[in-house]
Amino acid sequence: MNKLFSVLRMLRPVHWSKNVFIFAALVFAQGDSSSPANLLFDPRKIAQGFYAFVCFCLLSSCVYVINDIHDVHQDRLHPRKRNRPLASGQISVGTAWTVALVLLIIGVGGSFAFSFPLGLVGTTYLLLNLAYSWYLKHKVIIDVMLIAIGFVLRAMAGVVAIDVPLSPWLLVCTFTLCLFVGFGKRRCELAIAGNDQQIASDRRPVLARYTLELLGHLLTISAAVAVITFLLYTMDPKTAAKFGTNYLIYTIPLVMYGIFRFAVLIQTGRFDGPIELLISDRPFQATIAAWLAMAIVIVHWGPEIRSLLKNLAQLY
Repeated sequence: MNKLFSVLRMLRPVHWSKNVFIFAALVFAQGDSSSPANLLFDPRKIAQGFYAFVCFCLLSSCVYVINDIHDVHQDRLHPRKRNRPLASGQISVGTAWTVALVLLIIGVGGSFAFSFPLGLVGTTYLLLNLAYSWYLKHKVIIDVMLIAIGFVLRAMAGVVAIDVPLSPWLLVCTFTLCLFVGFGKRRCELAIAGNDQQIASDRRPVLARYTLELLGHLLTISAAVAVITFLLYTMDPKTAAKFGTNYLIYTIPLVMYGIFRFAVLIQTGRFDGPIELLISDRPFQATIAAWLAMAIVIVHWGPEIRSLLKNLAQLY
């Protein structure tokens, strides 16, 4: 039982939350002329999205296991990662490889069994992350860009799973937001190391190329680009035509607060990364929940809200 629990921990189920980007298409494809109405409430589309979610959970866990195998010696130097099942010796390298192979077969096979496009996206995600784990994570800037592209592939998986047109805005907004989050993760890692680059680089070699000043600039630039990209999306006439209203622009304060709060918290050294921050900080959770609720209401009932507000205005 203990070994089974250790295997489950090695899969990092808490990080499956990253795959919620797969469901973005369910929300923002609403109103597309070539798509059925109310995708978010279509049981068939929900099941298709959930299937893709499960496949990507298997693939992402496969990547985590292989990454732990590759980094086992460096993880033993890290104050928190040394408690991972493989680094602590609870799981053998042989067992880890067996688990990774099973996850790979089921994840890739399941993706192709659903559809060729989903299988192609899933395989691309897997190969990209393997290249990242074994080599590209040591390349400054490129490492964070690949993290962001991984989230873009998750969003694309949702698109092909529910079979709706691919929106360039979905890709651009996902990439710019996750680029900011990726640089934030690097800032977290430096903060945990007490801003000591020698200690940080022992745990993750690429951190020898990052400095607090550089990460400060990169965070500022990527945060600005993420906000401006979303702002342009909300102001695009095609967005208003698609949803029947341009009210998405009124969610901008929540977007900015979430980004600013994230930027503040990652400097404290209290969190290993964005996921730990997300599951620990109540204001950040509330901000995401409020934005998501507003977005769903605006996207799916925008014309009704606009009509109601117009009628109320006429009363006064």
